[in-house]
Amino acid sequence: MPAAACDTDGEPVTEQTPPPLDPDLVVIAQVVHTLDDAEGDVEALAIRDGVVVALGSRSEARDWVTDTTRVVDLGTAVVTPGLVDGHLHPVSGLDLAAGVDLSGCADLDEVRAALSAAASELEDADGWVSGWALDPNLFGDVEPHGAMLDEACPGRPVFVMLFDAHSAIASREALALADVTGEREFGDASRVVVDADGTPTGLLLENQAMRLVEAIMPRATFDERVAQLAALLDGMAATGLTGAHVMDMHDADALDLLDAVEAAGDLGIRLRISPMCLPGMTDEEMAALVSLQGRAGRRWIVEGVKLMIDGTIDNGTAWLREPDTRGESTDPLWLDPAEYAERVAFLHAAGIPTATHAIGDRAIEFVVRTLADLPRTDVQHRVEHIETLPDDVLAVFADAGIAAGMQPTHCTHYTRADQTDNWSVRLGRERADRAWRIGDLRAAGVTVALGSDWPWPRTTRARHSRTRSSGARRSSRTSPRCCRTRRCPRCRRSRATPPRCSRPSGRRAEPSRSVGRPTSRPSPSIRSGSIPTPSRRRACCSPSSAVCPWSVAIS
Repeated sequence: MPAAACDTDGEPVTEQTPPPLDPDLVVIAQVVHTLDDAEGDVEALAIRDGVVVALGSRSEARDWVTDTTRVVDLGTAVVTPGLVDGHLHPVSGLDLAAGVDLSGCADLDEVRAALSAAASELEDADGWVSGWALDPNLFGDVEPHGAMLDEACPGRPVFVMLFDAHSAIASREALALADVTGEREFGDASRVVVDADGTPTGLLLENQAMRLVEAIMPRATFDERVAQLAALLDGMAATGLTGAHVMDMHDADALDLLDAVEAAGDLGIRLRISPMCLPGMTDEEMAALVSLQGRAGRRWIVEGVKLMIDGTIDNGTAWLREPDTRGESTDPLWLDPAEYAERVAFLHAAGIPTATHAIGDRAIEFVVRTLADLPRTDVQHRVEHIETLPDDVLAVFADAGIAAGMQPTHCTHYTRADQTDNWSVRLGRERADRAWRIGDLRAAGVTVALGSDWPWPRTTRARHSRTRSSGARRSSRTSPRCCRTRRCPRCRRSRATPPRCSRPSGRRAEPSRSVGRPTSRPSPSIRSGSIPTPSRRRACCSPSSAVCPWSVAIS
């Protein structure tokens, strides 16, 4: 007979039986990714009151089940923790994605045909026609212009947003209704593009210029937008998202919309909202930004502030160290960059994290060095997009503990592997070859948050994301291949189905608090709808992560 256990004084110790799990739900699958190095991959998890209380094998799961437990056996499926989209625009995107989706148009003739067809379906002969996701590559060497809209819809007001939502083209009638007759002065580098005679061409660059026309366009009613937002967030939840970082609050009624959705039920996903800090804001407006922090509903919270230091490369509104091949992208969006630095320092002192849109190499350098000069605290700042990153700036990035927000959709939807696209041509080969360096940032120890930058169209033409031919030139420091090839850029091995983890399973999970805001590692959730696609793992290149950093893309 085995000896009884005793304490240090020789007294018998009574073994404590752990309390029963009594889970509401047990989920079983071929692989359950925990994203926890200590736990590894398991086959089952138990949930009680919305909290994961146990992880283990199929056989262990049978011991957890009671008469009241719901059991979901997903067979050979893979279960992952709910994904958090690090950058999207669900409220402003309701208007951005209104009208005709032009992403599938292969040339301008198809764009004209799509807009003309939309106009023919309107009951009002003078009604507005709108479109979005227009590809700038379709214009070739010619700058986007509104003349094609007049050809497609003669006499009608037409407004079409280009894919990056940083520029739009408007018809003559739309410009006339908005009283746009020439150049305008703005509080930032937004611009109404005019020809040699001073007549607007129809191209509007950046938000303040686009707002001239957007402000007079008809829009859905408040109740319609509430229904649209609820359906959008439910759809995101069905794809496996459980949270998102909202990178603006342009709409004055944005929080009212969220309150209205929650009055009828729960938001489909949790939202962390960072309102915008704009150039020229007064001290009173900055104080209002601070006072908004912490305002919350059941599944949303205002936390952080978004800023933009430049525009986009496709529009010639980025901020580069050297001009692009058209002589553009030479200036920041903030007319006085020192004002940006002052505002960031003010927010930092108030303990508010910031996320700054910075695309051009000079923009990234300015933001990173500004953040690096701030006193070290636990406030986590981020830089968003980071499209062309020099080595010297990457080093500062890592040393300063700044996080990076990256969007794989940016390097796959409207660029071409042979670098004949507008973005690559404007930058030139050297700068294009140091684009979207997700792998290099991670290798340097930088935290990378991936996002979609929604709204994005459901489909785009495959020719814009084809793999570069093997004979094409490629820099050894390049990262665009991270989104274009089927090989891990560090170990060069083909990606494969995730291997079964050999770690022992069956450990009881430490109950974690349910929180009312998105986190980087939310509790796993199972929702009706499609099962998340199995993530691909290469232990050879990412031993500390259950998801290969080059294989994640949120669509």
